Amino acid sequence: MNRGLTVSDPGARGQCGPYSRAGWLLGLVAAGLCLAGIWAPVGVADVEWDKKMAFLIQVTARPGYNFPNSEAALAYGEALCEKIASGRPYPVMIGEVQNDFNTTDDYQASYLIDRAANELCPEQIWQLRRSAAHYRPAPAGP
Repeated sequence: MNRGLTVSDPGARGQCGPYSRAGWLLGLVAAGLCLAGIWAPVGVADVEWDKKMAFLIQVTARPGYNFPNSEAALAYGEALCEKIASGRPYPVMIGEVQNDFNTTDDYQASYLIDRAANELCPEQIWQLRRSAAHYRPAPAGP
């Protein structure tokens, strides 16, 4: 009759199972690594990739930006984040985006700035809001 190994079996020593000394130590080490944050960068990398992908989808699906590739779109978005962080006034950023994309459409410019802030540098949202608080677009011409 084959009973298998149980915790009380003398032959169970040295086996790697959930109740063995090796299994217990392995679980303890894994829990310690989780608590120490050793595995945390893996989750952070996924979140960063998701945010970049969301930005790319939102700005490449809209007509008018015409980035040559995803690297150029991300570089432009990250440059916008740097401008926000440096305290560049919102009206100046709107003008720069309009100039870069040869448009007078305030909405198109503000959408790109907004998407960059929300997806690529959410820690800068309050800085952007303070800068844009009293901004009023130019009246539409006839």
